[in-house]
Amino acid sequence: MIPKERVLTAVARREPDRVPIDYSANAGIDRRLKEHFGLNSDDHEGLLMALGVDFRRVGAVYRGPKLHPDLPERGIRVDAWGIHRRWVEHETGGYWDFCEWPLKQASVEQVQTWPMPDPDDFDYAGIGQDCDRYRDYCIVCGGAGWPDVINTCGMLRTMEQVLVDLITDDTAGLRLIQRRNDILVEVARRTLEAAGGRIDLMCLGEDLGTQRGPTIGLELFRRHIRPPIQQFVALADRFSIPVMIHSCGSSSWAFDDFIEMGIDVVDTLQPEATDMAPEYLKRRFGDRLAFHGCISTAGPLATGTAAETVRYCREILETMMPGGGYCFAPTHQIQDNSPTENIVAAYKVAGELGRYE
Repeated sequence: MIPKERVLTAVARREPDRVPIDYSANAGIDRRLKEHFGLNSDDHEGLLMALGVDFRRVGAVYRGPKLHPDLPERGIRVDAWGIHRRWVEHETGGYWDFCEWPLKQASVEQVQTWPMPDPDDFDYAGIGQDCDRYRDYCIVCGGAGWPDVINTCGMLRTMEQVLVDLITDDTAGLRLIQRRNDILVEVARRTLEAAGGRIDLMCLGEDLGTQRGPTIGLELFRRHIRPPIQQFVALADRFSIPVMIHSCGSSSWAFDDFIEMGIDVVDTLQPEATDMAPEYLKRRFGDRLAFHGCISTAGPLATGTAAETVRYCREILETMMPGGGYCFAPTHQIQDNSPTENIVAAYKVAGELGRYE
């Protein structure tokens, strides 16, 4: 099979020739893997080919005006939505972490006038060319930031305040959610139109769990989180493409709703979280959902040896492969604390042991 066929067969919960493979990692991991494979620092396509990755991502780039000034005197970068980030070092690398939440105490009027990107200011012109370039691969649009209500609105308002907004039906918080979602849905629509029917999968995201259980209750999910997600699912349905949704933590409590909404694939699948064990997910939902993830970035990939990583990946494959419906992928971006040899071993075993008879 070509990669596109392989992924779509798995998404349809059938057995392809081998398990589809996906990849996501921090910049430090990217750099080390390119060095390992003898690739140039800008050769991302070469890295995906070396790892056997079956997915390719396309999207529109914001080209509009700078809506919010950076604050270089405090080391803060501010993006088009007004999200503030500051570089924070840790022992194996660093992150542009979130800081200074500008809409924490905002009124409805302040939310309504807060500068946000205009869908007209995104560049859709290159999407068709990218689709042509990646025509043999599973072409993906979107990502964990569509609509990502709790996380991304929390980057402007604090996560605590967003959760309070949801519980109390706070008008300012709900207006922020709706304004942002309207923009993202329109960007998604124009992206799909620019692709001319060549996008194969829409990816969404909404972190719904901690390691121990749900972040919010099912009633609250249905009242405020499900409707924005459903707008994207309806759009994908208009273009006849399946939908995959990312959710960190213990999120299987929402999977029956995902199925009812028309979602086809669930991503992340942190095996250490409550009710997220691969065996449980496969048994409980395997006849109705496909799976993407399960390779924990907090497990042997980060903390074990290469041999332990191989053993772990083999166990995941043995559990998730039968009957199809599984894509091999890390639970999150692979973090800088993961040894290079472990990552190489994981992808090698996926290519070798992920084959169906």
